Amino acid sequence: MATFLYRLGRFSFRKRHFVALFWVALLALAGAGAAGAPAAGNSSFSIPGTEAQKAFDLLDERFPGASADGATARVVFKAPDGQKMTDPGNKAAVQDTVDELSGGAEVTQVTDPYQGGGVSQDGTVAYASVTYEVPGMELEESSREALKAAAEDARDSGLTVEIGGDALQAVPETGSAEIIGIGVAAVVLVITLGSLLAAGLPLLTAIVGVGIGVATITALASTLDLGSTTSILASMIGLAVGIDYALFVVSRYRAELAEGREREEAAGRAVGTAGSAVVFAGLTVVIALVGLSVVNIPMLTKMGIAAAGTVAVAVLIALTLIPAVLGYAGRRVRPAGEKSKLLGGGRAKDKADKPNMGTRWASFVVRRPLAVLLLGIVGLGAAAVPAGSLELGLPDDGSQPTSTTQRRAYDLLSEGFGPGFNGPLVVVVDAQGSDDPQAVFQQAGDEIKALDNVVNVAPAAPNKAGDTATIAVIPDAKPSSAATEDLVHDIRAAGADIKDGTGAEVLVTGATAMNIDVSQKLNDALVPYLVLVVGLAFLLLIVVFRSILVPLKAALGFLLSVLAALGAVVAVYQWGWLSGLMGVEETGPIMSMMPIFMVGVVFGLAMDYEVFLVTRIREAHVHGEKPAQAVVTGFRYSARVVTAAAVIMIAVFSGFIGSSDSMVKMIGFGLAIAVLFDAFVVRMAIVPAVLALLGAKAWWLPKWMDRALPNVDVEGESLAAHDGAADKDDEDKELVRA
Repeated sequence: MATFLYRLGRFSFRKRHFVALFWVALLALAGAGAAGAPAAGNSSFSIPGTEAQKAFDLLDERFPGASADGATARVVFKAPDGQKMTDPGNKAAVQDTVDELSGGAEVTQVTDPYQGGGVSQDGTVAYASVTYEVPGMELEESSREALKAAAEDARDSGLTVEIGGDALQAVPETGSAEIIGIGVAAVVLVITLGSLLAAGLPLLTAIVGVGIGVATITALASTLDLGSTTSILASMIGLAVGIDYALFVVSRYRAELAEGREREEAAGRAVGTAGSAVVFAGLTVVIALVGLSVVNIPMLTKMGIAAAGTVAVAVLIALTLIPAVLGYAGRRVRPAGEKSKLLGGGRAKDKADKPNMGTRWASFVVRRPLAVLLLGIVGLGAAAVPAGSLELGLPDDGSQPTSTTQRRAYDLLSEGFGPGFNGPLVVVVDAQGSDDPQAVFQQAGDEIKALDNVVNVAPAAPNKAGDTATIAVIPDAKPSSAATEDLVHDIRAAGADIKDGTGAEVLVTGATAMNIDVSQKLNDALVPYLVLVVGLAFLLLIVVFRSILVPLKAALGFLLSVLAALGAVVAVYQWGWLSGLMGVEETGPIMSMMPIFMVGVVFGLAMDYEVFLVTRIREAHVHGEKPAQAVVTGFRYSARVVTAAAVIMIAVFSGFIGSSDSMVKMIGFGLAIAVLFDAFVVRMAIVPAVLALLGAKAWWLPKWMDRALPNVDVEGESLAAHDGAADKDDEDKELVRA
């Protein structure tokens, strides 16, 4: 592989006009496709194999035209102090609002609070439900504006009016913090590479890669039903790995220049060595992201594949576009150790032989490996403690900031009707095979009323055929509570008894039941996912490092860092620690998809640092150094770059904490803290400590396996032959000149 990549690097350097034109054309093509594509909405949320999804599909079949997936809005009214919603003036204002909303172009139904039981017992709060014929993200802007205008008209009469539901759902925004993250990355690159131009190359190529990936996702969003969050997460991951991969190639190029090689040769060797590490690091990230498909949640699968595609583009750009732009830069990219004049270059190198920080740190760890190992494990273990209290759920209006009308509507409904009113359960009774469907509907309602934690059970509402009915159930507790989850299980248990006696099927759905089923499905999938992803990456790392213990150590270190990161997420977003600093206005359960998505992404990124760091150590070992000295040598050449890459990735991920989308916000924080733990505790402390303790045993591999495995030559050993060829070329050139 090293030889192939070496030739690819030299080709890209020589044919830089062709390579640059290819990537610019690809970016323009993707941009044109994105410009002409419909706007992305929310991906259709389905969870195959769950009872909630089965009931939802049954509603679509038995209640045609009911727009089961249509957007909904709850317009909530509160009377002024000392008044009731039943007062004539207030009642007239509500009636005007209902009439105004009923005339909407996409509205299918509006319920009158005074006819549908939408007034609280104390008479201070009322609500009108609005149902639309299309999902929330597909609503015309005119429909949203009409909804807001109707609420504003009601406010003019003196009422407090707020709007809940998904009709006001908007495309999430990442905020200005993302730009700050990129700015921090730029500063780190300048410090690391010692040149403004060299620092700009990874940023430029990463932006090109993310531009191609995000534009392609946008162009295909409508066709492939990709949600708006998909492109945000793809840009988050693509930008981080794109900068890092480019940084490693540029750093190796400068190191090769420092050894006296010509620029084309340096570009070839940089791609042949650092590029090999980029390929395998990128492959681990792709495996982790594509592996999300085993969860069998279409939205999560699409997010993973889209992000994996962006990572693949970042790898290809690092292997081709980076050597091409290095060719354009020429002598303005200086050898390692030299700085531009603007940054203080040109001074005497009287301290050239002084050990750098990586060398000093590695020497310290090699001298005290056991103490460093124990300290690292204990520290991560302490950070992981909150993960034992992890509670999963999906966000609702109750998790919105208190400044939003959705959150205020949620609070008004809780105040007037109880906390469970915001998460009603929809019980679907399929009595198609029953002799007396009406009796079955009555029996189901009676049994549900007898259960604990039930506030209200509405009369069964049958379809036109009379063989299927829906029963609305209001829990006593809020949607995300354990009591509501217990109630869902109790209804399902009662439904099993009804099926045994009558043959009718009783299913529970609705947003609350769907959340519970998603959490359970993700919990069940976590272990198989870990086995698949860690297993495949373990085999890949055996091929890369030709060792059993090094990949095993890499996997165990990853588990430590991801558990510590989950603990930090629980502490901030569930317990409320540092919530003000992180912009968390409402604590609650952790997003159901957060743990498994974070496991996938962090595993891929953790293997990035493992590959970049340990390949340098193995390279030194292969070239004859003793195990302890190889660790120090590996850190001498790679610690600075890995540290810079980690800081860049943390900065990029932290930028997404400012997003308006709670899932993006939480994932941004989780990935940033996970990279912090993995790069600076696991890879920089635990890894060298373990390698120092293992010594030569770290590189042990059974002989039969050594013979069976392909030699991918990540260290670039095969490139030694090119040194001889290069020397021969130099001699021939000298003879020609003579």
